[in-house]
Amino acid sequence: MLSSVPLLVVSFILYNLGLAGLFGTGPNGDPWQIELFSFRMMSGGDFSMTSGILMIVIALLLFFVEIVKATRTSNASVIDHLLSTFVFVAFLVEFLLVRGAAHPVFFVLMMIALIDVLAGFSVSLRAAGRDISLN
Repeated sequence: MLSSVPLLVVSFILYNLGLAGLFGTGPNGDPWQIELFSFRMMSGGDFSMTSGILMIVIALLLFFVEIVKATRTSNASVIDHLLSTFVFVAFLVEFLLVRGAAHPVFFVLMMIALIDVLAGFSVSLRAAGRDISLN
């Protein structure tokens, strides 16, 4: 049952916890601009990791796991796709209705959720087509 839970809901929850101020605030009160670390590169440039970029990296890792999960062909995959669609709808509704969600980090997370839905259905259909053998 837990394998049917879409992992991108974790990024949705983490973003909302950040909006609630759980992670603190950065410049101009933006919790996604908190600099976590930075270091000088060999090229002379400075690399800086912010909480927003880390959030996107976490979502991309979760997205990879979701794509791998989409390759299985079972009844649970249908539930997984349905729940992934609900997660995307939750992202979309929050993006349209909540002031704090009008942020580039949230928009990228929402696009990852949309691609998860589209790719999940596509990969599942492709995998299911390979499981059918006609004699």
